[in-house]
Amino acid sequence: MRCLLILVFAVNLIGCSVSYQNNDVTGKNFPAVSGENLEKTLVTIPQAFSGQPALLLVGYKQDAQFDIDRWLIGLDMTQTTVAVYEIPTIAGMFPRMFRTVIDNGMRAGIPKELWRGVITVYQDGERVQAFTGNTNPNNARVLLLDSTGKIVYFYDRGFSVNALNELRLVLNKE
Repeated sequence: MRCLLILVFAVNLIGCSVSYQNNDVTGKNFPAVSGENLEKTLVTIPQAFSGQPALLLVGYKQDAQFDIDRWLIGLDMTQTTVAVYEIPTIAGMFPRMFRTVIDNGMRAGIPKELWRGVITVYQDGERVQAFTGNTNPNNARVLLLDSTGKIVYFYDRGFSVNALNELRLVLNKE
């Protein structure tokens, strides 16, 4: 147990080892990256979601889960209908070496019926962080993709009711 706590602490320290300035990526196409969901299925983002809008809740540190959970609760409470994917995005060589331990830890804390929608990006983690920026890494990056992978909504300042309402307005136009 002590080793697991040290590993989680180390991953949190170096999860965002390189600092990238935050960018508003609205109007851009999400970069093609690969990840693996908790069912151990390889997923290519955004191609896997083409043909339908998809909401990506991207987290760069374990502490971003708090923000992601608030978004998920808000979406549920407002009965917002959209395909939602949690995208833990971990940059660096060290976390990749321990991906099995990290993924098993997530599997232990996430109900099995949700595993398909949790896609961890390791290899391309730095690319995604450079794309959106990783300043304030405890905040989720909320990206609404249209059916072609174009980002039609982006938010990275932590959950707020106003941001949720803005997202819902954009989603209703899709």
